[in-house]
Amino acid sequence: MSRRASIAANLDWLSIFLYVVLVFMGWASVYATGHEEGQEGIFNFTKEYGKQLCWILAAFVLGFLILLVDTKFFTAFSLVIYGSAMLLLLGVLFFGKEVNASRSWFEIGSIRVQPSEFAKFATALALARVMSRHEFKVMRFGNLLLLGLLLAIPAGLIKLQNDTGSAMVYGAFLLVFFREGLHGSILLLCFLAVALFILSIVSAPFTVLCVIIVITLVATCYYRNAREALSFFAALVACFLLLHLGNLLLDAPFERDKVLLAAYLLCSVASLFFIFSKRLKRLAVLLLLSWLCVGYTVSVDRIFDSLLPHQQHRINILLGIEEETRKNGYHVMQSKIAIGSGGLTGKGFLQGTQIKYNFVPAKSTDFIFCAVGEEWGFVGSTVVILLFMTFILRVIYLAERQRSRFSRVYGYCVASILFFHVAVNIGMTIGLVPVIGIPLPFFSYGGSSLWAFSILIFIFLRLDANRLQVFR
Repeated sequence: MSRRASIAANLDWLSIFLYVVLVFMGWASVYATGHEEGQEGIFNFTKEYGKQLCWILAAFVLGFLILLVDTKFFTAFSLVIYGSAMLLLLGVLFFGKEVNASRSWFEIGSIRVQPSEFAKFATALALARVMSRHEFKVMRFGNLLLLGLLLAIPAGLIKLQNDTGSAMVYGAFLLVFFREGLHGSILLLCFLAVALFILSIVSAPFTVLCVIIVITLVATCYYRNAREALSFFAALVACFLLLHLGNLLLDAPFERDKVLLAAYLLCSVASLFFIFSKRLKRLAVLLLLSWLCVGYTVSVDRIFDSLLPHQQHRINILLGIEEETRKNGYHVMQSKIAIGSGGLTGKGFLQGTQIKYNFVPAKSTDFIFCAVGEEWGFVGSTVVILLFMTFILRVIYLAERQRSRFSRVYGYCVASILFFHVAVNIGMTIGLVPVIGIPLPFFSYGGSSLWAFSILIFIFLRLDANRLQVFR
């Protein structure tokens, strides 16, 4: 059997079928957003749908060429590909074109290329290469540091481009680490960080500090005993009351949260003598974590202030701090109207008025799902979501059947990236997630996004076609 026949025989055609279906459903949505009454033909290359058709054909060619590449190429040159992608991310900061306040694009004639899209599959290859090393253990500190660095470099460079949405995608790789042995407590800490971030925005500092202290005391009861936790609590209350009384008598300008923070610091320092004398390592770690949480919440204001004003407004609207207005919540408000107007079965293909008359901003890119909701309704939207979920679950199934760790890790990277994009993009169009500006795979208009996702997927399909050969 020839090499090409062997690849074709082992190729997962169901995944290719789902990919093609999603791509052409996406093109139909792009066509709907740019269609005008009286126009004929689909090959108008001055329109977005005409250009998207070119990107699709080019993506198919790319996919075919990738299937012809020897799998050893991806393992041997994975770090080279990663390094090249990082150089492109660095170069775009100096030579890139600024679009919508983000310097994320190289402009070559009339074509724009976004390096941050291609950095995703490059990072996935690098992670797969590093994690497939002999006796690699995720929970080793040095390995965790290395993995964190591989993610921090592209995420940091993309954040410098003011493309916060694309930078956040790299958080999805935590799911890959969890599959490969990352302890569940690390994921719990990540969820705690998100919860504290939200709590710090919606609540007063005094309330946030009280929550951290209560959680620390509850954890102390679990790891040690209730009597020691109650003793610490009593000492903390007494210290807080004394400091607060002194603050009032001296007419000092310190607020309640500052007084409570000082009291907690004094009690924590005093408790260290007890912890070290009894050699209570768990309590020492617990106390350290509580203070890391305190430091994190104090820095939340600076993190939040580093976001662009429109991003701050979107988060505030989602959390209920601000109300949707024509100025701040216009995107989401119009998106909900468009999707809601589709009803159960939709208005019909090319019949979407909200999309047709440009009520929805970014209707062919970040908010392309509005076209699905308005024209295909709840039924059509459900079908699209089920197709995405089937595709992602299929990738996970393929990843689990790999004999090589490199292929398995890469497969989970593919699934994680797809899941993050689908969940966040659809979530932001219906008001469940802040609008952070990331594309819906295969649907959003743009060559960079489509090509990057196609490369990401076809590399994995090529690895899967060679799954019977074990390699590093």
